[in-house]
Amino acid sequence: MADPTRRRILERLAGSGECRVTALAKPFRMSLPAVSRHLRVLEQARLIRRQRHGREHLIRANVPGLEGAHKWIMQCALHWDSRFDKLDELLRNEPISAAQRKENHEI
Repeated sequence: MADPTRRRILERLAGSGECRVTALAKPFRMSLPAVSRHLRVLEQARLIRRQRHGREHLIRANVPGLEGAHKWIMQCALHWDSRFDKLDELLRNEPISAAQRKENHEI
């Protein structure tokens, strides 16, 4: 999920439902094998599913996998929000030095 190419692939799949690998690769400035490597990573993370029909590979988003990723991301966001709240409180309660007071009056 940290890679922008993978995020864009997931966004495209969310909007299209199911897509051929060649269609997914089209907007990217990279080789088809490079896109396939991104797809393998997403598949291993259970964020997409691949269905093969002969030589054609159809890719679709794996909704349960995406829900699990969403839940994890939301937990991380809550954790960081609480950390930022604590940092904000710490900074508000920190005594202001004479140099900072002088700087604030000049503004």
